[in-house]
Amino acid sequence: MEIRVLGALDVRVCGVSVVPSAPKPRQVLGVLALRADQVVPAGVLADELWSGRPPRSARTTVQTYVLQLRDLIDRALAQVGPAAGVSCAKDVLVTSPGGYMLNSGGGLTDVREFERLAGTGYRAMDGEDHPLAARMLGEALALWRGPAFADIPVGGQLAVEAKRLEETRLCALDQRIEADLRLGRHRVLLAELTVLVDRYRTHESLHGQYMIALHRSGRRGEALEAYQRLRNTLVRELGMEPSVGLRRLQRSILLAAPERTAAPERPAASDRAAAAGRTEREPVAAAAGLPDAAARLSRVG
Repeated sequence: MEIRVLGALDVRVCGVSVVPSAPKPRQVLGVLALRADQVVPAGVLADELWSGRPPRSARTTVQTYVLQLRDLIDRALAQVGPAAGVSCAKDVLVTSPGGYMLNSGGGLTDVREFERLAGTGYRAMDGEDHPLAARMLGEALALWRGPAFADIPVGGQLAVEAKRLEETRLCALDQRIEADLRLGRHRVLLAELTVLVDRYRTHESLHGQYMIALHRSGRRGEALEAYQRLRNTLVRELGMEPSVGLRRLQRSILLAAPERTAAPERPAASDRAAAAGRTEREPVAAAAGLPDAAARLSRVG
């Protein structure tokens, strides 16, 4: 089985899609796919479908949607013939006491693969292996084909999960950019960072990386303008000043030559985990580990 939720929902049995066209069954499959190999209580599915206000017929309706999914799975199995260890749809979409489980059979799930690759990248950063970190984190981010659950209706649970997954993506992106900065790829990063700071207008870590890339490229004035734009946005929208770390970065750019401004300090794994729980509108300079000006001036970028 192949299960992908980092983008449009894509669930395949032996290479054949089993994603229904109707929105409600697709929503059920989305929850089961996210929690593959775990039993999902029928009540959880009902809460997702009806936003915590399920009708009296909820359990029967959920059973109907499960039967529709099994019908699609049976059709997929019929196209490929008997699969190893799978004789019918009930082996794939399993009924358990109180709920249902989508049995991946050890197949690909993009969320697990993303977490595995990103974890390897984080460990490489901790070990100062920046080429490996950039490669692993890049491979993890390449699994994303769009926003999680992009083409299915989301209730309360999937909405929270989509937000959580997006935060893990941003955390991996932040660390991949840091690894690339440490490898001297600041000019290559400029186009990407230009788009990112426009999309995440209050994300301090990305703005700090953008300032560094500009400054190292000999564009100190633009780096300082980027800081001022961020400050104006923070004051106007959140009523707050940039973090101490970002203000120190601005001052280090004022005082240092372009080649003397270093990349942000690498955050510890625990800081990255904390950063993954923040929203776009929260200041994340602490998670980015922006160093003080003296530390920047003491190192060659």
